[in-house]
Amino acid sequence: MSRRAAALCGAVVVAGCVTAAPADATSPPTAAAAPVAPVSPVTWKKCGTQEHPTLQCGTVRVPLDHTRPSGKQITLALTRVPHTARTFQGPLLVNPGGPGGSGRMLAGFVVSSLPESVAAQYDVIGFDPRGVGKSEPALDCVPDHFAPVRPASVPATAAVEQANLARARSFATACGRKYADLLPHLTTVDTARDLDVVRRALGAPRISYFGYSYGTYLGAVYATLFPDRVHRMVLDSVVDPTGVWYRDNLRQDYSFDDRHRAFMAWIAKHDAAYRLGTDPARVEAKWFAMRAALARKPAGGKVGAAELEDTFIPAGYYDGYWPRLAEAFAAYANDGQTAPLVEAFDDLAAADSSTGNGYSVYTSVQCGDAAWPRDWRRWRRDTWAVYRKAPFMAWNNTWYNAPCAFWPSSLKHRPLNVANASLPPVLLFQATGDAATPYEGAVTLHRLLAHSSLVVEQGGGNHGVTLSGNSCLDKHLSAYLADGTVPRGHAGAADAVCERTPEPKPEKADDNKSTSSSDTSEATGASRGSLLHRLVGFRG
Repeated sequence: MSRRAAALCGAVVVAGCVTAAPADATSPPTAAAAPVAPVSPVTWKKCGTQEHPTLQCGTVRVPLDHTRPSGKQITLALTRVPHTARTFQGPLLVNPGGPGGSGRMLAGFVVSSLPESVAAQYDVIGFDPRGVGKSEPALDCVPDHFAPVRPASVPATAAVEQANLARARSFATACGRKYADLLPHLTTVDTARDLDVVRRALGAPRISYFGYSYGTYLGAVYATLFPDRVHRMVLDSVVDPTGVWYRDNLRQDYSFDDRHRAFMAWIAKHDAAYRLGTDPARVEAKWFAMRAALARKPAGGKVGAAELEDTFIPAGYYDGYWPRLAEAFAAYANDGQTAPLVEAFDDLAAADSSTGNGYSVYTSVQCGDAAWPRDWRRWRRDTWAVYRKAPFMAWNNTWYNAPCAFWPSSLKHRPLNVANASLPPVLLFQATGDAATPYEGAVTLHRLLAHSSLVVEQGGGNHGVTLSGNSCLDKHLSAYLADGTVPRGHAGAADAVCERTPEPKPEKADDNKSTSSSDTSEATGASRGSLLHRLVGFRG
């Protein structure tokens, strides 16, 4: 049985193993004890698009160091779609995850995807967190860090391992050299405190919050610091707050391997379309043979073994990418064609993982949030142990996070204990087969947040499941945002269970290319899922 897609009756066992908080978690400082400085109201300006003509843009100044509110200030970039209903429930802040994800465009997507009668009751606020996108300053430690072709991920020789270590160490050094004053203040706690400055700038006594992926952890931290300032809170695809971040990433490796094998089984089921065989194990063997061949001779001079992994990792986030990636795999394995692989890399991998700003903030937050092992021998030992059981992403993920072994910040932060009995009902959504944020993490947070409600997509494997074509999930979301209604009671850990959305069907690559983020007005069902996963991105 898959580690991530256990039957819900088994979730009772998982829930029984949950501890109240990680052993090294710290209790949160009280929000009242933190000093505050005056904040100016947001000045909104029109910045509408064809798809979202009522969109507005603004900025908020926040302290770089929240313990020194009158000190140096930085700027957060915001967007807003104003409410139109007579019933006004205040601001709804939305976050796509990351860390490092830009949320400015998510506001328009959320408004266009919710029922009009629900969205109209909120000022939906998108924002770029500190260091991200249009916020200032925006980080970019090494702009070409992911330029192809990189060394292979699997360190089959000492030379390959040393080449990857040199890249990780040089990235950490560059971040410390360029942003020494910023790095100590790029934590989830800092961003959560920013959200409360935004709340004050909006003139709202309380906020509602809707976060995907890493945004679920940000929401949990905000709720820990400011429990009396939460009106509604939706957390979709839930980070395990007891594993940030080293343990969470190791657990990811197993769940991504499960998801990759599910993809290989789907290809085998559709052998008439892809001609790669009907045995999933043999299809998987052909995939690893492709990786080995690309390590020797990169496709188009740019897709080597590491780039191939980057290209296929998105399939673990969203099965809407499966047909296109299967076409590219088949074209290479069957006919030696490289162009489809290169096109898929350019569209799915290069556009995400090589974004210097996003990765710079990702590492800054994750490396600064909690302690990471500083002894590389620990990383090597743990990764090889994972690789023996889950070879798809183990080493790729390790190198992605390896700068944390050399991170320059002298401050040693510890994760908060997010257990909370002071909140109104929080609504959680989770797919049982989610690779990026495994199901057990949602069960854990459900137990830590008293009065929360967990809605499960049974058998689903996508990451980010609401507003993505599942009407059952969206019905629960809309009811909650409308009047606070949450489901209560079901077998196991879940309060409600929805059937998964159907698996995709084989398509030609040209028919399955991802929809750009400018097409939201036309998005329904699967196309809306594609748009959401463009906004949520990968690695978050």
